[in-house]
Formats: sequence, structure tokens, C-alpha cells
Amino acid sequence: MTDAQRPETAGEGSEELKPVIRDRRRIDPETGERRDADAGPGAAEAGAGATAASPGSAGGSASDEELAAAKAEAAERLDDLRRLQAEYVNYRRRVERDREANREAAKAEVLAELLGVLDDIGRAREHGDLTGAFRSVGEALESVTAKAGLVRFGEPGDAFDPMIHEALMHGYADDVEVPTCTQILQPGYRIGERVIRPARVAVAEPTEALPEPSADSSAGDDSAENKDEQS
Repeated sequence: MTDAQRPETAGEGSEELKPVIRDRRRIDPETGERRDADAGPGAAEAGAGATAASPGSAGGSASDEELAAAKAEAAERLDDLRRLQAEYVNYRRRVERDREANREAAKAEVLAELLGVLDDIGRAREHGDLTGAFRSVGEALESVTAKAGLVRFGEPGDAFDPMIHEALMHGYADDVEVPTCTQILQPGYRIGERVIRPARVAVAEPTEALPEPSADSSAGDDSAENKDEQS
């Protein structure tokens, strides 16, 4: 190899080893502005990448459909869960309500068996026979039943209420304006709003409520009087 050929060979080698520098910075260092993604030396490569990615667009659409279907299924499952939770809450409330009703019914049944004893205690008190140890026992029993929620009702002068009173006697009076309990024959008892036994009473109505005698009955009375006079 001659000296004349060496520079030419060195020149060719330097061209083959020359590095290629591509500026991929998104911000232009001179203007400070953002570069367009399609501009610059990498535009061809970006176009090629976009062309290469285009075959996968069908796969992307399929993925979107699957995602939408999954979201719809998740929403349906969430609605089912909420519905089950609401049913469970209603079930618990119903069970608690039934349990409370059964407890009140059992308590009312037990207290109803004691009403006869309470009546005896009340009659003994009215006659002055509630004394000594019997008085202590009677008052203790009344206290226990009161703590259990048993309430006695029925007093002379109360307005007659067929929901809580049972009329055993009926009459008329001038000093009342509405049907009124004039005598308590047997007191009533209730637990809360539940009536265990209605009060048995004598009722008086205003005299204005007296039925007027009919014409037929008046004629019959007159004829009977005439017959008596003739005889």
C-alpha cells in the first residue's frame, strides 16, 4: 500500500464510523417551545411506528368492549349486593319486631293470670281488710306488676269508651253530657296500648238521649187507661 492511498482509506473509514445524532428533545432549546411530535428527524420513525401500531387498533376495540362488559357486570353485581343487604336489614328488623311481640305476649299472658289476685287485693283494701302481712304481700305484688308495665284504669266519671270499657249496666242521668262511667264494677288493665282486660262499668247517658214514645205506644197506653177507668 502506497502513501498516496492511505489518506483516501482513512477518509473512507472516518465516514463509516461517523455517529448519527438525532435530537429527540420535546422542547426546542433555542425557542423554548414544544416541538410537534411529527416534526424533526424522528418523524419518519414516528410515522412508521404509527403504521406498525395500526394493526393493533382492532385489538384495542375488543379490549374496550371487554372493559365495558366487565363494568356492566360489576355494576349488576353491586346492585345485587345492595339488594341483598337491604333484604337482610329488613329481615333483622322483622325478627326483632316479632321477638318483641312474642315477649310482650308472653308477659301479658303471665300478668293476666294475676288479675284475679289483684282484684282480691283491691276488694280487701276497699273493705279495710288489707292489713298486716297480707297488706305487705299485696303491695309487693302490685309493685312488681307495675314494674312489669301493668297499668290499672277505670275511674267513675270517665267518658265511656267501648274500646276499653265493657258496659254491664245502663241508665240515664241529668248531670252528664256524654255517656259516662258512673260506677266501676271491675277495673281494667293494660300493658302499653294493649288492653289485657276491659274495665267493666255502669254507664249513664244524658236524658236527652231517651227515646221518645211513639204514637202507637201512646195510643195503646190511652186505651189501656180508658179500659181501666171503665172497669
